[in-house]
Amino acid sequence: MKKQKIKLLIWDLDNTIWNGTLTEDNVTKLNKKVKDTILEMDKRGILMSIASKNNFNQAWDKLEEFQLSEYFIYPAINWNSKSGNIKDIIKSVNIGVDTVAFVDDQAFERDEVKSELPEILCIDRKDISSIVDMPEFMPNFITDDSKLRRQMYQSDVKRNKDEDESKGPKEEFLASLNMELTLKHAEVTDLQRAEELTVRTHQLNSTGYTYNYDELKNFVGTDSHKLLIGGLIDKYGTYGKIALALLTCTEEKWILDLLLTSCRVMSRGIGTVILNLIIEQAMKSGVDLFAEFVPTDKNRIMLVTYKLAGFIEAGKNGDVIILQYDKNRQLPRRPDHIKLTIEI
Repeated sequence: MKKQKIKLLIWDLDNTIWNGTLTEDNVTKLNKKVKDTILEMDKRGILMSIASKNNFNQAWDKLEEFQLSEYFIYPAINWNSKSGNIKDIIKSVNIGVDTVAFVDDQAFERDEVKSELPEILCIDRKDISSIVDMPEFMPNFITDDSKLRRQMYQSDVKRNKDEDESKGPKEEFLASLNMELTLKHAEVTDLQRAEELTVRTHQLNSTGYTYNYDELKNFVGTDSHKLLIGGLIDKYGTYGKIALALLTCTEEKWILDLLLTSCRVMSRGIGTVILNLIIEQAMKSGVDLFAEFVPTDKNRIMLVTYKLAGFIEAGKNGDVIILQYDKNRQLPRRPDHIKLTIEI
């Protein structure tokens, strides 16, 4: 049984989504159970894609005919190996392999994928009816961000395409996005999404800690803690709530117990911006600022982020690396290309 929840479900086409083989012109009908499953996964905020050996235009036309094309991001429909295509999809979505599932009717294709990507969950087409009840596909909450996840990733496709086609320096493109970042104290209405962020975020999570709804609720509105949640929008639309920070606060020091940001905003530098805002507020409050970092097999980039921001190692507590901000450093500059709304 997989420990991670599934974030991305990749489908084969022939004899999986539909009955028959497209290139032999004998596709008869859509598998209704598949359509029901696709609609349910979309409601739960589970992303979906395609890895199929077929002619792209012919296959896409069939998906449009069945009114399903809108549900798939980064489809890989060609004659390459399915494992290679799945690797490309995972790279585009920027998630861990252990949060991906693949459905195919052929044991050979599932075995080929499993040999190259052993962490992936491979599912036989005959087991489709059980997918909706598998615990890996059942999030604890279905939040507003969950319901909009596919649309937000589809906006990312447009953003990324425009960025690739941009001729100027990256800073110029970032400025053109008209980003607006909001950082505020989390309220009770934010806690389902806050829990979801701790469960889903691994690469950009400073400690790997997860918190459930009730644990997070204990931090709301207290003098001893600051639970901060960040949201981001730009000219393409909303990214949703994409960041979370938890601080333990005394009169003399603040300890950053958790800092995480969604991988979707990695290239926007949002984690660094939020960390700098916390540094700024701590220095204005006249307290020492510490941070906990717990290394995992995925989050080393967060240690780099801390060190570039001016944190130095101050000690260890078991597996926990204790970092301290160097107060002799000049306070970081606020970014010119992001409009900030701060309530911390």
